[in-house]
Amino acid sequence: MLKTLVTTIALSSLLTCSAMAVATQADYKLMVIEQAQTNDNATSQYETAFNRCALSVKEKNFSEAESLCTQAISLLSTSKVPGYKRRELTSFALSNRGVARIMSEKDTAALSDFYEAVQISKNELVNHNLSRAKQNLAL
Repeated sequence: MLKTLVTTIALSSLLTCSAMAVATQADYKLMVIEQAQTNDNATSQYETAFNRCALSVKEKNFSEAESLCTQAISLLSTSKVPGYKRRELTSFALSNRGVARIMSEKDTAALSDFYEAVQISKNELVNHNLSRAKQNLAL
């Protein structure tokens, strides 16, 4: 009986530790655009910059990611997509740039991006990134 109790406590402890490790991981969400087959060069440019930004974050090249996200935001501002889609994509690009910035320890700039992204679009993924940043920075 004592052996069973010790085994149960040991397993519970192990499972609790594993859950804590998962809970404290910085699991920010990156958004990508499924590229459409189009002849519109402007659309192709912002989609490429947008997706390369996310890829650069994944590859931990945060300065390049920040630059590419900024480029995507700029290209989106002059794109010919409908306004609602432009706002949502801009929000996603800001959130991706926020992830790049927080990973490179530019916390104030990252929070600014996350808050602006949430103001533009109250998307669940964007809200998740803001919440995660606030939690990680103990705000």
